[in-house]
Amino acid sequence: MTGATWGRPRYSCSAQRACLRLTISEEAAQIGASANELVERKTHELTMAADYDDIPGTTVFDAKRSRAGYHLNMFCMSLLKAENREAFKANEDAYLGRFPMSAEQRKAVRARDYNRMIELGGNIYYLAKLGATDGHSFQYIAASMTGLTQEQYAQMMLNGGRDIEGNRSKAEWAKKNG
Repeated sequence: MTGATWGRPRYSCSAQRACLRLTISEEAAQIGASANELVERKTHELTMAADYDDIPGTTVFDAKRSRAGYHLNMFCMSLLKAENREAFKANEDAYLGRFPMSAEQRKAVRARDYNRMIELGGNIYYLAKLGATDGHSFQYIAASMTGLTQEQYAQMMLNGGRDIEGNRSKAEWAKKNG
């Protein structure tokens, strides 16, 4: 151990790697696979479609999206500082250039396409910083994501949200809206 952080022991990198290898080896042994096979399986699991991919109108912020959206989310978090908000408002393209985002992410930010930003790894709680920079409330952002006016969205939520009927899966949604 090389110190303590938040009341927990802090291990050196080599100790962490050894612990990780042991954990992977133990888990692999339990399922009768090698450590390399287990790592391959876990990597494959990250690329597979998840059960929640069939929820219509919903993009789940999972580990894969978290990794893809890291720089987009760090851009949004930078907007917590007044000087960064001012720099962004003065020249969006130059400010976005400070962050190694994909061209698609930059395009979604410029268009304020929150649904697309979420698809590209944006976390709604980070993206709200962008909306606030533009002077918008969270309710305004949510309404824009549903295609409703802010008033329509507020009324829908006061009425209990969307009806579950016809909204359980993309196939059911297509049949309902087909």
